[in-house]
Amino acid sequence: MADEVILLDYWASPFGMRVRIALAEKGIKHEYKEEDLRNKSPLLLQMNPVHKKIPVLIHNGKSICESLIAVQYIDEVWNEKSPLLPSDPYQRSQARFWADYVDKKIYEVGKNLWTKKGEEQEAAKKEFVEAHKLLEQELGDKTYFGGDKIGFVDVALIPFYTWFKGYETFGNINVEKECPKFIAWAKRCMQVESISKSVPDQDKVYGFMVEIRKKFGLE
Repeated sequence: MADEVILLDYWASPFGMRVRIALAEKGIKHEYKEEDLRNKSPLLLQMNPVHKKIPVLIHNGKSICESLIAVQYIDEVWNEKSPLLPSDPYQRSQARFWADYVDKKIYEVGKNLWTKKGEEQEAAKKEFVEAHKLLEQELGDKTYFGGDKIGFVDVALIPFYTWFKGYETFGNINVEKECPKFIAWAKRCMQVESISKSVPDQDKVYGFMVEIRKKFGLE
C-alpha cells in the first residue's frame, strides 16, 4: 500500500519549512495543505488537539506534531535515502542539542529583533550576533553542520535565513558583516535543491513581516 503523506502548514512558518525540506530531501510525495491560521481547519484541530499549531505531518492517518519531531520521524521511516541524523549515538545527540538550541534561542531572539524597540531591541541585537557566532564555531570548517551534506541541524536552522531581510532591516543589523561564515553557510544551503524549492524568498517573507508590524502597530 502506498504511503499517504499530508502536511498541514503555513507558507511563512520556519518550522513548517523544516518538514518541507526533509520531505524534499527524501523525495517523499505528499499533499500540502495550506492552513489559515486565523481560521484553523477541523483537520488541524483534530490532528493536533494539544497545541493546535502547524506544522502537522499526517502519515497514513496518524499525526506527528512539532517540527523537529516530524523531521526525525521522516528520517527514521524513510531511512534508505539521505540520512539527516548521524548513525553514531554521540554525534546524533550533538545534532539534537544544536537543533534544540536553534529552537530555544534563534526564534525568540530573532522575533525580538523585529517586534521590539529601544533597549529590548538592542539587547536582542547583541544576543542575535552572539548566538550566530556560537553557531559559526560549531560549524567550524565543515561545509554544512551535517558535514559534506546537509543534516538535521542544517534543516532546523536554514528556514530562519528566509526571515533575515526583516531581521536586518527592522533590527538595523548587518549579519554578513558580523557573522560572514554563517552567511556563507546559508548561501551554500540555498544552492541545495531540496532547500531552495522548499522555502520562500526573503522578499516575500519581508513583505509578510511588514504586514504583521502594521497590524500590531509597530510601524
